[in-house]
Amino acid sequence: MKKALPIGVDNFRKIVEDGYYYVDKTMFIKELLDFKGEVNLFTRPRRFGKTLNLSMLEYFFEDTRDEAENARNRELFQDMGIMEAGRSYVAEMGRYPVISLTLKSAKQPSFSSAYYKLKEEIADAFQRHSYVMECDGISDEAKRRFQEIADQKAGYDDYSSSLKFLSQCLYQATGKHTILLIDEYDVPLENAYFRGFYKEMADFIRSLFESALKTNLCLQFAIITGCLRVSKESIFTGLNHIKIISVLDERYSEHFGFTREEVLQMMEYYGVESRFPVMKEWYDGYRFGKAEVYNPWSVINFLYDLYADIRAFPRPYWANTSSNDIVKDLIARSTRETKEQIETLLSGKGVDIKVREEVTYEDMYGDGENLWNFLYFTGYLTKASASFKGRYVFLKARIPNTEVLTIYESTILNWMKEKIRNHNFQDLYHAMEDGDEVKMRDILNGQLFGTISFMDSAENFFHGFLAGILSQSQDYVVRSNRESGNGRSDLMVKSPSLRGRAFILEVKVSDSIDALEEDAEKALQQVYDKRYMEELRAEGYRKIDCYGVSFYRKDCEVRFGKGISKL
Repeated sequence: MKKALPIGVDNFRKIVEDGYYYVDKTMFIKELLDFKGEVNLFTRPRRFGKTLNLSMLEYFFEDTRDEAENARNRELFQDMGIMEAGRSYVAEMGRYPVISLTLKSAKQPSFSSAYYKLKEEIADAFQRHSYVMECDGISDEAKRRFQEIADQKAGYDDYSSSLKFLSQCLYQATGKHTILLIDEYDVPLENAYFRGFYKEMADFIRSLFESALKTNLCLQFAIITGCLRVSKESIFTGLNHIKIISVLDERYSEHFGFTREEVLQMMEYYGVESRFPVMKEWYDGYRFGKAEVYNPWSVINFLYDLYADIRAFPRPYWANTSSNDIVKDLIARSTRETKEQIETLLSGKGVDIKVREEVTYEDMYGDGENLWNFLYFTGYLTKASASFKGRYVFLKARIPNTEVLTIYESTILNWMKEKIRNHNFQDLYHAMEDGDEVKMRDILNGQLFGTISFMDSAENFFHGFLAGILSQSQDYVVRSNRESGNGRSDLMVKSPSLRGRAFILEVKVSDSIDALEEDAEKALQQVYDKRYMEELRAEGYRKIDCYGVSFYRKDCEVRFGKGISKL
């Protein structure tokens, strides 16, 4: 019986003790101790193992004040890489009080509800260290304040300075400096930006961090994780000692996400290594520093499906874990230049961006560079190459893999459908009814100029484009890819009444602008050769017209024919 795959399990102890498959990332601990950063902010895309790594750090470093519990924690790390790293590293096990806090629960519709969730998380952290209340070295006033925070009865100022206060209490109780672990620090900020209360949330997070991280003599070190490196001026005011480790940095590059060797080892363990090419095409492609990294969430989910059926199809697992609001906003607000850049990305090429490592959500739409940086640091783009010009780093950025490509394509199609729904196409329907192929061509060309097209699956794009437009009519029903005659027609458009009109449209994608007219003729001829009209005739329709439509990038051609057999 193979080990279970830890889908959605991000507690280190549960993974180890319950026998889940675990990719050993414990050498992350060695690097942290080697580099001795006092405050480290790790930015990685969502679902790349940040929460699990912080859980691992908690179980490694924490002194639980219970010998049996400490021994249990030590057992978790047996046979793992850190135990072979040397005595000085192993000696750090179970030495410190640890404050562990996640901010992901603050993704709420209003500031009051988000603030309430943050209070809950902070209160839980205090309750974990309730032994402080029994220590003689802590004043009655401090104990009173401690209990009020734990009971969620304290005021705003107490909560905004609570992490520093808790670390002071822990030092007084144990004589040891505190390790502070904060997960998903930017989730409240991203949510607040899109919900409209960014300033209030930024003010609270700034106060919370400034008090805990600035001149806190009771702090051993702090690890913070998130997707974005929000500017120091916005959140980390005055924290000149903070070290921000982003996807650009070469240090720690292999500790978030899976390497090629780790993926191959997993696939061999489950006996599905023959599907490695598909795994690589869909979920590889990220570059963290110099490391080639796979999306761990998607790898684990695809392995889960493959182990049940080795012929399982890949799916965009990562795409379904978030609303992808950044991509939606990029497309909705795109200028003509931005649309051309997106089309370049969709064709498999890269775009040039100037790296801005410290931005705020409020800066997102200040200029195009900010939004491209957001896409890069959150995993929707990755580095193809880097260069240094003048005083700035420039990247050639590309879409990492097929999975992320599907996010762009589906988002573009949804945006295009929404755009089409807001347009009146009566002139197009009248032209189609009149057999006016020139007017149809001109109307479709006008719409194409405002779209973002992707050529990698161009036939699907243009088919969806045309189907979306024709579906806006209140007088006709559109059927796509229906079996008919000797083949499959692309589109059928018909009146609900059999006395009304019916149309068949066949779509082709041309290889060049010069082939448009010929391909439109071929599309029309295919309707007749494969007898696509037969189903409509069998239903009882008598007024049937046919169209061949060809597309090449932003141009199209239309050919009209009556629904009669051609010789």
